[in-house]
Amino acid sequence: MKKSKLFCTMILGMAASLGSMLAAQVQTIVPPVVAGAKPVTVEHIKIHGASLEGNLEGDVVDRDAIVFLPPTYAREKSRRYPVVYALHGFFIGAAQWTGEIHVPQTIEGAFAQGAKEMIVVLPDSKTIYNGSMYSSSATTGDFENYVAHDVVAYIDAHYRTIPKRESRGLVGHSMGGYGASRIGMKHSDVFGALYIMSPCCLSPMGGGGPGPADRMKEMAIANEKKIAGAKSPSEAAALLPGFGVAQLATAAAWAPNPKNPPLFLDLPTKDGVPVQEIQAKFIANAPLVFVDQYIRNLKQYRAISMDVGDQDGLRFDTIKLHDILDKYGIANGFEIYSGTHTSAVADRFQNHVMPFFSKNLCFTTTCQ
Repeated sequence: MKKSKLFCTMILGMAASLGSMLAAQVQTIVPPVVAGAKPVTVEHIKIHGASLEGNLEGDVVDRDAIVFLPPTYAREKSRRYPVVYALHGFFIGAAQWTGEIHVPQTIEGAFAQGAKEMIVVLPDSKTIYNGSMYSSSATTGDFENYVAHDVVAYIDAHYRTIPKRESRGLVGHSMGGYGASRIGMKHSDVFGALYIMSPCCLSPMGGGGPGPADRMKEMAIANEKKIAGAKSPSEAAALLPGFGVAQLATAAAWAPNPKNPPLFLDLPTKDGVPVQEIQAKFIANAPLVFVDQYIRNLKQYRAISMDVGDQDGLRFDTIKLHDILDKYGIANGFEIYSGTHTSAVADRFQNHVMPFFSKNLCFTTTCQ
């Protein structure tokens, strides 16, 4: 009984996290155009993902990315720039992410209001199940290292960057906030400043109560039955819309199984009964579970900041992460602002995220 309640609590917590990600396509409040803002240059490119090659899901390895070059980039040919990598949430890709944070307007607005010029890159990690969780998996591919290595190496090779960690920033919202947390903790050798926006999935428990065990068991059985005859990941995705496909996404990312075709993943239940070994894999991928292993890495950052809305159910776990950093004496900015999961993301990007990186990244080749 205790294990069943624990599993239902975990699933309900994930439902709350992933439910917030379902809102990732909601229209956000856009800050007004800043008078006199100069235009940035927008480039749509493809980045080959060596880390994604051979993924069992069949997701493309040549991924879309959108690059925003600052107003002086074309004119000042010898000037080099820091880079901010911005990670999108679940159900959307890089193109839809531009609408959420309303770029290029918010980038231009930030520069016009005094933020130093930098390159901004939006890589795409949308998969068959609508999100990679920015994790390392034989099923989806190694999106963690795709972002931390493949994308960074490509941008450094093709643009006038300052190619060192002190001049690279990482930010993400929702699932992208999870990605920023996960990648940020593990790859402090690549990035020098970290901003985490409304992160999902920090804790598999989610801070919820025991929950309606019978209803969760019924849902698990129903989902298992729906995909039992699926002949491919794309067919399974079509059979489980909404939160259901998010369950497949997390299973593909955190419980890959090369010996279990055609989906090459293990679900955390069998006949509605929790499978302890698979539950353990889900739990092991929660940043609040593994953060203590990466404190030394987190202490290497020039700056870390987090924010979340006061009407966002994800605020409880975000507060927990903030408290852990405080406990270890790691300086970090933290703000609970007035808003929902998505209502203020464009404003936050222009008036908080961009100024944060302007202040905390290295803008010359000589600074430390």
